[in-house]
Amino acid sequence: MSGGGCGISSLMEYVMMRKSSPPPFLMKTYMLVEDPATDGVISWNSEGTGFVVWQPAEFARDLLPTLFKHSNFSSFVRQLNTYGFRKAATSRWEFCNDMFRRGERDLLCEIRRRKAWANKPQPVAPPPSLPKESDEDQSPSSTSSSSEYSSLMDENKRLKRENGVLSTELSIMRRKCKELLDLVAMYATNSEREEEEEEEVSDDIDDERPKLFGVRLEVEGGRERKRKRSAEINENAARLLLSQSCK
Repeated sequence: MSGGGCGISSLMEYVMMRKSSPPPFLMKTYMLVEDPATDGVISWNSEGTGFVVWQPAEFARDLLPTLFKHSNFSSFVRQLNTYGFRKAATSRWEFCNDMFRRGERDLLCEIRRRKAWANKPQPVAPPPSLPKESDEDQSPSSTSSSSEYSSLMDENKRLKRENGVLSTELSIMRRKCKELLDLVAMYATNSEREEEEEEEVSDDIDDERPKLFGVRLEVEGGRERKRKRSAEINENAARLLLSQSCK
Protein backbone atom coordinates (compact mmCIF):
# COMPACT_ATOMS: atom_id res chain seq x y z
CA MET A 1 0.00 0.00 0.00
CA SER A 2 2.77 2.35 0.89
CA GLY A 3 4.46 1.68 -2.44
CA GLY A 4 1.21 2.30 -4.29
CA GLY A 5 0.58 5.47 -2.35
CA CYS A 6 4.06 6.70 -3.15
CA GLY A 7 3.52 6.05 -6.85
CA ILE A 8 0.25 7.97 -6.91
CA SER A 9 1.84 10.85 -5.02
CA SER A 10 4.74 11.02 -7.48
CA LEU A 11 2.33 11.02 -10.39
CA MET A 12 0.29 13.82 -8.86
CA GLU A 13 3.44 15.86 -8.28
CA TYR A 14 4.47 15.34 -11.90
CA VAL A 15 1.04 16.43 -13.14
CA MET A 16 1.13 19.53 -10.93
CA MET A 17 4.60 20.37 -12.18
CA ARG A 18 3.43 20.01 -15.76
CA LYS A 19 0.52 22.31 -15.08
CA SER A 20 2.73 24.91 -13.42
CA SER A 21 5.34 24.99 -16.21
CA PRO A 22 4.73 27.35 -19.15
CA PRO A 23 4.27 25.97 -22.68
CA PRO A 24 7.55 25.42 -24.59
CA PHE A 25 6.57 27.95 -27.25
CA LEU A 26 6.27 30.72 -24.67
CA MET A 27 9.53 29.76 -22.98
CA LYS A 28 11.44 29.78 -26.25
CA THR A 29 9.94 33.11 -27.29
CA TYR A 30 10.78 34.62 -23.89
CA MET A 31 14.36 33.42 -24.25
CA LEU A 32 14.70 35.08 -27.66
CA VAL A 33 13.32 38.37 -26.36
CA GLU A 34 15.46 38.32 -23.20
CA ASP A 35 18.75 37.59 -25.00
CA PRO A 36 20.69 40.90 -25.29
CA ALA A 37 22.61 39.51 -28.28
CA THR A 38 19.47 39.61 -30.41
CA ASP A 39 18.27 43.11 -29.47
CA GLY A 40 18.91 44.34 -33.01
CA VAL A 41 16.41 41.80 -34.33
CA ILE A 42 13.96 41.23 -31.45
CA SER A 43 13.71 42.94 -28.03
CA TRP A 44 11.36 44.28 -25.36
CA ASN A 45 9.57 47.54 -26.00
CA SER A 46 10.53 50.56 -23.89
CA GLU A 47 7.95 49.74 -21.16
CA GLY A 48 8.73 46.01 -21.04
CA THR A 49 5.04 45.20 -21.62
CA GLY A 50 5.59 43.60 -25.00
CA PHE A 51 8.25 42.80 -27.56
CA VAL A 52 9.11 44.06 -31.05
CA VAL A 53 10.45 42.10 -34.01
CA TRP A 54 12.59 44.78 -35.62
CA GLN A 55 13.87 42.69 -38.53
CA PRO A 56 11.26 40.04 -39.53
CA ALA A 57 13.32 38.64 -42.40
CA GLU A 58 16.47 38.17 -40.29
CA PHE A 59 14.38 36.86 -37.38
CA ALA A 60 12.81 34.15 -39.57
CA ARG A 61 16.07 33.25 -41.27
CA ASP A 62 18.54 33.31 -38.40
CA LEU A 63 16.70 32.95 -35.06
CA LEU A 64 13.56 30.85 -35.58
CA PRO A 65 15.45 27.72 -36.75
CA THR A 66 17.60 27.79 -33.60
CA LEU A 67 14.62 27.08 -31.29
CA PHE A 68 11.78 26.01 -33.57
CA LYS A 69 11.44 23.44 -36.33
CA HIS A 70 10.69 26.03 -39.00
CA SER A 71 11.75 29.43 -40.31
CA ASN A 72 8.32 30.77 -41.20
CA PHE A 73 7.47 34.15 -39.68
CA SER A 74 3.77 33.77 -40.56
CA SER A 75 3.58 30.53 -38.56
CA PHE A 76 5.22 32.25 -35.60
CA VAL A 77 2.63 35.06 -35.72
CA ARG A 78 -0.26 32.59 -35.91
CA GLN A 79 1.14 30.75 -32.89
CA LEU A 80 1.28 34.02 -30.95
CA ASN A 81 -2.34 34.60 -31.83
CA THR A 82 -3.41 31.23 -30.38
CA TYR A 83 -1.87 32.28 -27.03
CA GLY A 84 -3.78 35.57 -26.95
CA PHE A 85 -1.05 37.95 -28.15
CA ARG A 86 -2.23 41.05 -29.98
CA LYS A 87 -0.45 43.36 -32.38
CA ALA A 88 0.07 46.64 -30.55
CA ALA A 89 1.25 48.89 -33.40
CA THR A 90 0.54 49.29 -37.10
CA SER A 91 3.95 50.62 -38.08
CA ARG A 92 5.99 47.72 -36.64
CA TRP A 93 5.70 44.11 -35.51
CA GLU A 94 4.99 44.73 -31.80
CA PHE A 95 3.12 42.07 -29.79
CA CYS A 96 1.64 42.28 -26.30
CA ASN A 97 0.10 39.94 -23.74
CA ASP A 98 -0.80 40.94 -20.17
CA MET A 99 1.15 37.95 -18.82
CA PHE A 100 4.22 38.38 -21.01
CA ARG A 101 6.37 41.02 -19.26
CA ARG A 102 10.03 41.78 -18.83
CA GLY A 103 11.46 40.25 -15.63
CA GLU A 104 8.23 38.37 -14.80
CA ARG A 105 8.83 34.92 -16.26
CA ASP A 106 6.58 33.29 -13.66
CA LEU A 107 3.54 34.90 -15.29
CA LEU A 108 4.03 32.70 -18.37
CA CYS A 109 2.26 29.88 -16.53
CA GLU A 110 -0.92 31.96 -16.58
CA ILE A 111 -1.02 32.08 -20.37
CA ARG A 112 -3.20 29.36 -21.83
CA ARG A 113 -3.54 28.20 -25.39
CA ARG A 114 -6.96 29.05 -26.77
CA LYS A 115 -9.30 26.20 -27.65
CA ALA A 116 -10.26 25.69 -31.29
CA TRP A 117 -13.95 26.15 -30.45
CA ALA A 118 -13.46 29.29 -28.35
CA ASN A 119 -14.24 32.70 -29.70
CA LYS A 120 -10.99 33.94 -31.13
CA PRO A 121 -9.92 37.59 -31.07
CA GLN A 122 -9.16 39.48 -34.23
CA PRO A 123 -6.22 37.55 -35.73
CA VAL A 124 -2.93 39.28 -36.17
CA ALA A 125 -2.37 40.10 -39.81
CA PRO A 126 0.39 37.86 -41.20
CA PRO A 127 3.28 39.50 -42.99
CA PRO A 128 3.23 39.74 -46.76
CA SER A 129 3.99 36.43 -48.45
CA LEU A 130 6.56 38.08 -50.65
CA PRO A 131 9.45 40.24 -49.42
CA LYS A 132 9.45 43.94 -50.11
CA GLU A 133 12.14 43.54 -52.76
CA SER A 134 9.89 41.28 -54.82
CA ASP A 135 7.04 43.81 -54.70
CA GLU A 136 9.41 46.53 -55.84
CA ASP A 137 10.68 44.31 -58.65
CA GLN A 138 7.15 43.67 -59.88
CA SER A 139 5.98 47.27 -59.69
CA PRO A 140 8.07 48.56 -62.65
CA SER A 141 6.99 45.55 -64.71
CA SER A 142 3.31 46.25 -64.05
CA THR A 143 3.80 49.95 -64.83
CA SER A 144 5.69 49.09 -68.00
CA SER A 145 2.94 46.73 -69.19
CA SER A 146 0.29 49.38 -68.53
CA SER A 147 2.33 51.99 -70.40
CA GLU A 148 2.82 49.67 -73.39
CA TYR A 149 -0.91 48.91 -73.49
CA SER A 150 -1.75 52.63 -73.43
CA SER A 151 0.75 53.27 -76.23
CA LEU A 152 -0.78 50.52 -78.36
CA MET A 153 -4.27 51.92 -77.81
CA ASP A 154 -3.13 55.43 -78.78
CA GLU A 155 -1.39 54.07 -81.89
CA ASN A 156 -4.53 52.15 -82.86
CA LYS A 157 -6.67 55.29 -82.54
CA ARG A 158 -4.18 57.29 -84.61
CA LEU A 159 -4.19 54.67 -87.39
CA LYS A 160 -8.00 54.66 -87.42
CA ARG A 161 -8.06 58.44 -87.82
CA GLU A 162 -5.52 58.32 -90.65
CA ASN A 163 -7.48 55.53 -92.33
CA GLY A 164 -10.64 57.65 -92.19
CA VAL A 165 -8.83 60.65 -93.75
CA LEU A 166 -7.37 58.47 -96.54
CA SER A 167 -10.80 56.95 -97.26
CA THR A 168 -12.31 60.43 -97.58
CA GLU A 169 -9.54 61.61 -99.92
CA LEU A 170 -9.92 58.46 -102.03
CA SER A 171 -13.66 59.05 -102.39
CA ILE A 172 -13.01 62.65 -103.48
CA MET A 173 -10.41 61.54 -106.07
CA ARG A 174 -12.78 58.90 -107.45
CA ARG A 175 -15.53 61.49 -107.82
CA LYS A 176 -13.18 63.89 -109.61
CA CYS A 177 -11.96 61.14 -111.94
CA LYS A 178 -15.55 60.29 -112.83
CA GLU A 179 -16.33 63.94 -113.51
CA LEU A 180 -13.26 64.23 -115.73
CA LEU A 181 -14.22 61.11 -117.67
CA ASP A 182 -17.74 62.43 -118.13
CA LEU A 183 -16.34 65.76 -119.42
CA VAL A 184 -13.99 64.00 -121.83
CA ALA A 185 -16.84 61.84 -123.11
CA MET A 186 -19.05 64.91 -123.51
CA TYR A 187 -16.40 66.88 -125.42
CA ALA A 188 -15.60 63.88 -127.56
CA THR A 189 -19.27 63.55 -128.50
CA ASN A 190 -19.54 67.27 -129.25
CA SER A 191 -16.36 67.16 -131.31
CA GLU A 192 -17.62 64.23 -133.39
CA ARG A 193 -20.92 66.00 -133.91
CA GLU A 194 -19.21 69.21 -135.01
CA GLU A 195 -16.92 67.28 -137.33
CA GLU A 196 -19.93 65.60 -138.90
CA GLU A 197 -21.59 68.98 -139.36
CA GLU A 198 -18.41 70.40 -140.87
CA GLU A 199 -18.16 67.42 -143.23
CA GLU A 200 -21.70 68.06 -144.36
CA VAL A 201 -20.84 71.71 -144.94
CA SER A 202 -17.64 70.64 -146.66
CA ASP A 203 -19.63 68.34 -148.92
CA ASP A 204 -21.87 71.22 -149.84
CA ILE A 205 -18.80 73.28 -150.59
CA ASP A 206 -17.32 70.42 -152.60
CA ASP A 207 -20.44 70.35 -154.72
CA GLU A 208 -19.73 73.96 -155.73
CA ARG A 209 -16.06 73.33 -156.41
CA PRO A 210 -15.04 73.22 -160.00
CA LYS A 211 -14.06 69.93 -161.56
CA LEU A 212 -10.98 69.20 -163.57
CA PHE A 213 -11.23 66.09 -165.68
CA GLY A 214 -14.15 64.88 -163.55
CA VAL A 215 -12.35 65.45 -160.21
CA ARG A 216 -13.50 68.28 -157.90
CA LEU A 217 -10.76 70.70 -156.91
CA GLU A 218 -10.01 71.36 -153.19
CA VAL A 219 -11.12 74.81 -152.11
CA GLU A 220 -8.30 76.55 -150.28
CA GLY A 221 -9.31 77.67 -146.81
CA GLY A 222 -12.01 75.05 -146.16
CA ARG A 223 -9.63 72.38 -144.92
CA GLU A 224 -7.65 75.01 -143.00
CA ARG A 225 -10.79 76.15 -141.15
CA LYS A 226 -11.58 72.55 -140.29
CA ARG A 227 -8.09 71.98 -138.90
CA LYS A 228 -8.21 75.18 -136.80
CA ARG A 229 -11.59 74.25 -135.37
CA SER A 230 -10.39 70.79 -134.33
CA ALA A 231 -7.29 72.28 -132.70
CA GLU A 232 -9.42 74.75 -130.71
CA ILE A 233 -11.67 71.96 -129.42
CA ASN A 234 -8.71 69.87 -128.34
CA GLU A 235 -7.08 72.87 -126.63
CA ASN A 236 -10.26 73.72 -124.72
CA ALA A 237 -10.68 70.13 -123.58
CA ALA A 238 -7.05 69.95 -122.35
CA ARG A 239 -7.40 73.28 -120.50
CA LEU A 240 -10.58 72.09 -118.77
CA LEU A 241 -9.02 68.76 -117.75
CA LEU A 242 -5.97 70.58 -116.32
CA SER A 243 -8.12 72.97 -114.28
CA GLN A 244 -10.23 70.11 -112.87
CA SER A 245 -7.21 68.04 -111.88
CA CYS A 246 -5.68 70.96 -109.96
CA LYS A 247 -8.73 71.38 -107.71
